[in-house]
Amino acid sequence: MTPELLPALGGPVLPVVVVEDAAGAVPLARALVAGGLPAVEVTLRTPAALDAIRAITGEVPGALVGAGTVVSPRAVEEAVAAGARFLVSPGWTGGLLAAMEASGVPYLPGVSTVSEVVALLERGVRDMKFFPAEAAGGSAYLAALAGPLPTARFCPTGGITPGSARGYLALPNVPCVGGTWVAPPAALAAGDWARIESLARGAAALAVGPGAAADDATR
Repeated sequence: MTPELLPALGGPVLPVVVVEDAAGAVPLARALVAGGLPAVEVTLRTPAALDAIRAITGEVPGALVGAGTVVSPRAVEEAVAAGARFLVSPGWTGGLLAAMEASGVPYLPGVSTVSEVVALLERGVRDMKFFPAEAAGGSAYLAALAGPLPTARFCPTGGITPGSARGYLALPNVPCVGGTWVAPPAALAAGDWARIESLARGAAALAVGPGAAADDATR
């Protein structure tokens, strides 16, 4: 059985961020932690991503920083060396899965089909990323999987908004969702950490119950 990640993320929303300037990584992570979202997925889509992971790991002890968009064994190695404490991939192959498994840190391999889910369950993987969530069938698709595949758990990511997040979080097989809205590019570029903290508070409140802070998350 692989290490379980989803129960350890500490919130209903996993912020998915694209960091263009590593100088903003530490105040970003501090804002997210202050807002109640200790975990953050830094996507490996920019040259600054690995430096951002290093900075957060070294300077924000309350943060749980992971690497997203992990698509090769080399990326696994580089991310773990930079201090990533979990790995997220948009999909998986046998080679990529073996590298993530050998890394020693928890990981979320991406799936979008039933066959992929079954194949991972056969390998002892229960925690998965469902991507691209909205395009691949949304909450209705994951609801349909809960009956025949009750041991699989998902962090759906891709096109999810504060308004649609509740529908996913109401499902028994969805402990959290991945969200880019918590750290919008404009706020990152402007260094508007107060706005990001406010968005994080709204996202963290999504787990409270119907009607809780959904509007606040969009402000």
